[in-house]
Amino acid sequence: MIKRITIEDNEEYLRQVSTEIDFEKDDYKKYITDLKEYCTNNVVYAMAPVQIGIPKRIIYIRNTSSDMAKNNDNNYNEDIVYINPVIKKMKGHTRFLEGCESCKISTGEFVTGVIDRPYQIEIEYYDINKEKHLKTIEGFEATIFCHEFDHLNGILHMDRVEETYLKTLDQMREYRNKNPYKIISKDNIFTYEK
Repeated sequence: MIKRITIEDNEEYLRQVSTEIDFEKDDYKKYITDLKEYCTNNVVYAMAPVQIGIPKRIIYIRNTSSDMAKNNDNNYNEDIVYINPVIKKMKGHTRFLEGCESCKISTGEFVTGVIDRPYQIEIEYYDINKEKHLKTIEGFEATIFCHEFDHLNGILHMDRVEETYLKTLDQMREYRNKNPYKIISKDNIFTYEK
């Protein structure tokens, strides 16, 4: 069984910067299989390998829709993989209440917070066949990608919020129903600097 690492278990481990995949030396297909297995069996949008003890630069995305119900469906998986991703450009501005599997504590609650992210990002990455791509992602998918990309750099979502809240999964759903994913701008320059 694949075990997630949490801030209660080992926050220092989660805050390390993940290393790039070496296609010749790393068992990257096994890492992806483990990520897929974890995401299929747990209520998550996506996962970075460091969260399950593999500090490598991969992002695995299961669901790019803001519909959380799809995360409960074991048969739903978009199976998107980004290897050694780099963000080249960011623009626009969105806001969303984020939670994280690594920030779920022993009470069953998640450390959550409202986070500003770019609306659109341009990324460079490799696919599972070692081919390089340039891709533009926008909307909720960009939010998910940025959350996972932060994990690759040892940044937790709670580092980017003004205030954190402890919420159960049901409380997160309730909050998101009342305060859904918000697009503030599609084209302004975005920066995480306050």
